[in-house]
Amino acid sequence: MKEIQLPARKLGVQLFSIEVSSAEKYESGFKNASNAHSEALTVPGSSLAVSNRKQIVKLAEKNRLPVIFDRRDFVDGGGLMSYGTDRNEQYRRIARMVEKIHTGTKPADLPVEQPTKFELVINLRTAKQIGLTIPPDVLARADKVIR
Repeated sequence: MKEIQLPARKLGVQLFSIEVSSAEKYESGFKNASNAHSEALTVPGSSLAVSNRKQIVKLAEKNRLPVIFDRRDFVDGGGLMSYGTDRNEQYRRIARMVEKIHTGTKPADLPVEQPTKFELVINLRTAKQIGLTIPPDVLARADKVIR
């Protein structure tokens, strides 16, 4: 949260954080965001969020809040938008590393790799349901648009 405060201020965006530590707290988290007149939310990736994906997507729709996720599967399940690493590319890179280990490379000799491919996925059906228009230039940048 600290890392994104400065860039947000430069853009004139006010941020606040709502910590959710259990599935039961998602509803109150969304209620707090609505009461604070939030215009959008981001849900960072966590095992808690992934295991409660359907609940989060339903709450976002119920509260008519645009939410961006870091995983495409949230959008495939009805979420508005995601921007994150291309998981298929990550799996291919992992497979190449496993192959190198099987052919004799020591794991300690393998370089640490950072993701290199990211994808933007937008669900236009969800945008319509919450009354949001996605600008054409944003749609043009999307790797996948669900219609």
